[in-house]
Amino acid sequence: MKRVVCAVLLMAVATAAVSAPPEFRRGVNVHEWLNWAPLQADGSYRWPPYQPVSEWLEAERPLEDWPEGDPFVSIRSMGFDFVRLTVDPGPLLASEGARRQEALDVLEAAVTEVLAAGLAVVVNLHGNSQVPAYGMDVVNAGAGSPQIAQYRQMSVELAAMLAGLGTDRVAFEPFNEPAHYPCDAGGSDDWQQIMSSTVAAIRSVSTEIAIVATGACGGSITGLVDLEPGFDDENVLYSFHMYEPHLFSHQRAEADSWFASGLPWPASAGSAESTVASLRAWMDAAGLTEAQQAQNLAAVAGYISEYFAEGWGQAQLDARMDEAVAWAARHGIPPARLFMGEFGAILMSRDGRRGAYDADRLRYLRAVREAAEHRGIAWAIWEYSNPHGMTVIVPEGPAVPDLELLEALGFAQ
Repeated sequence: MKRVVCAVLLMAVATAAVSAPPEFRRGVNVHEWLNWAPLQADGSYRWPPYQPVSEWLEAERPLEDWPEGDPFVSIRSMGFDFVRLTVDPGPLLASEGARRQEALDVLEAAVTEVLAAGLAVVVNLHGNSQVPAYGMDVVNAGAGSPQIAQYRQMSVELAAMLAGLGTDRVAFEPFNEPAHYPCDAGGSDDWQQIMSSTVAAIRSVSTEIAIVATGACGGSITGLVDLEPGFDDENVLYSFHMYEPHLFSHQRAEADSWFASGLPWPASAGSAESTVASLRAWMDAAGLTEAQQAQNLAAVAGYISEYFAEGWGQAQLDARMDEAVAWAARHGIPPARLFMGEFGAILMSRDGRRGAYDADRLRYLRAVREAAEHRGIAWAIWEYSNPHGMTVIVPEGPAVPDLELLEALGFAQ
């Protein structure tokens, strides 16, 4: 009889493990709400941790600029079906026992709030550097380190809580853009061990919750195709971030006083000469002297030349996406379980110091989105309300949707 019971239990576990993950299609990252847990004057986390929605919104712009109502209902009304909710792991790592449970309770309420708006949720642990002891050095430690063991145990507790909220609408992504360079045979297998052991640990508390796994090398396609998914089951999704070419998506100079903007998309839509002319016009408007302009142009000449030499356009985007699809095919993973968890581009700032012209940004976003959708890959744009030029609402004034951007994302207006 005991053998029969055990066999039945094993069959139940196996059946649960192959149930379909939630269906994510078009999502948006919400980063500023829970990803920067407020600190006290002494640098420790404020307790209870994290911040309410009102505090998050008020930090972005005056509260009167925000329309009345639930921002997550607004997100749903734009057409998004899920939110990738980034969460600071610091308060969880800095606590244990009843205190950690208090932090988990706050997160449970937050996820429940998003779910109530009709959105599915990917909860992503997204390390930051504001408290170095709990920053990315933890994730980037060796596979056998005490830091990784602590992080893995914390992840298991969070996964158990999330599984109770409904595995048909919630997924868990325990890492964001791990480093573990170099991305070639010269690298160690630390990341392989970390990702594999974390999936196994989460599966010990839930066979049904969808897990979003990632490769190393900053969560890039290069890192993904280096991953061996021996831990795979039908409830595992595989993430990559698409900010390629980085020279276009993150146009900004090393020094705040410099100008580095105006590269076109695709590269064939402009030239090095027209980009330099644009920069000169912005610098003239800012009152820079000829000497200052020459210094600025000398500082950015290398990346301008590199961008046009590489000649980025649709063909390169397609080739990179196809690398991910080919990797998945080799391992018997359908493209529907690939997950483009971040993509975006900085909008040109009002003073022209950074970012892309809006027309180029919109062409790029449309191209990346269409390349993913053509391959059946779910996506989440970066992000909902970003004060640094990557946002689906207008960057200043009343917090209303950027309608041209939503159109580029395929939402009928």
